[in-house]
Amino acid sequence: MRTTEKPAVNSAGPAGALSGPASRKLPVPPRERKPALAALAVLLILGGALASTLLVMRSGERISAIRVTQQIGTGQPIPAEALEEVQIADTGIEYVAWGRRFEVVQTFAAATILPGTLLTSQMTVTASQELGPGKAKVGLALKPGQYPAGLARGDRVQVVYVPGRSSQAQSRVMAASALVHSVSAPGRTGSSGQITIIVDSSVSPEILARASSGEIAVAELPGAR
Repeated sequence: MRTTEKPAVNSAGPAGALSGPASRKLPVPPRERKPALAALAVLLILGGALASTLLVMRSGERISAIRVTQQIGTGQPIPAEALEEVQIADTGIEYVAWGRRFEVVQTFAAATILPGTLLTSQMTVTASQELGPGKAKVGLALKPGQYPAGLARGDRVQVVYVPGRSSQAQSRVMAASALVHSVSAPGRTGSSGQITIIVDSSVSPEILARASSGEIAVAELPGAR
C-alpha cells in the first residue's frame, strides 16, 4: 500500500515573514529636536555674512591722508612743500589727516622720513632735539672740494679742521656728526657754497674761526641720516 506524505505546513507564514516575538519591531524613539542649537547655527551664519559684508564695505572707504614727497632728516622742520594729499583705503592705521597739515608744518621729524611715506603722528615731534639748548647753527662758506657734491638738507657730516700747508698743526675732527640744516649751491661764477650746519655750541666758536680762514671741510656720512 502506497503512502502519500503531506507537505509540512510552513509555520512561518508567508515567505520571509517572521512570526512570534521576532516579528515585533522595537519602538524607535522620536527624534529630539534642538531648536536652540538650530537658532545658534543660523545666527553664526548670519554673523559671518554680515562681517564679510562690513569688511568689503570698509575696504572701499577712502580717507584723506598726508604723504611726504621729499626726504626730511631727523630734527628737521617739516616744510609745507614736502606734503601732498592722497586718498587711501581706511585700513585702521591712524595716518595724519590732510586737514591737520597746518599743525604738521609746525613740527619736526622724529626720525628721517623718506619720500613716499604716509605720515603718522609718531613720526613728528613738537620740539627738535637738534635745535634745542646747547646747539648752534653755524654757516660755512665752502669752496668746491671742501664739501661733497650732492650734499643736501638732512645729511650728516663730519666737520674737519684742515690746517694750511704752512701750519704744523694736525688735521682733526671738530664735529663728529653735524646735521646739515640747509645748502645753497654756489653761483655761476664758481663762488663758495653756503652750508648751514647744527653743532654743539661748545665747538661753534672754533669752527667759525677756522672757517673764516678757509681751514674747514666737511665729509658726508652716508647712512647716518
